Amino acid sequence: MTMSILHRATGAALLFGGLSLLTWWLVAAATSADAYKLFVACATSPVGWLVLVGLSWSAFQHLCSGVRHLIMDTVWGFDKRTTKRVATATWVMGLVLTALFWAAVLVSRGAI
Repeated sequence: MTMSILHRATGAALLFGGLSLLTWWLVAAATSADAYKLFVACATSPVGWLVLVGLSWSAFQHLCSGVRHLIMDTVWGFDKRTTKRVATATWVMGLVLTALFWAAVLVSRGAI
């Protein structure tokens, strides 16, 4: 139940938060250099980094949860033990993919 609720919550976060950020970025890029500088300043602030990391975790968690639902659609893994293991693997993979993504971002920027 928790994983199903989390799947919906991450989808909503991506829809409303991610789409709002994407819209702000596109409007700022299309409007003026000052508007874009403001967006970049906000996005690279500590709160901005936290929001970006949170959105990327939401994306990876939602992806892993979607794969979990796809597997469950094959009518596999409905016993309690397997369900708990797959749910745990979903959490772990969401966190691992997020960490790998941000490590790649930081390496490409020369921060690591």
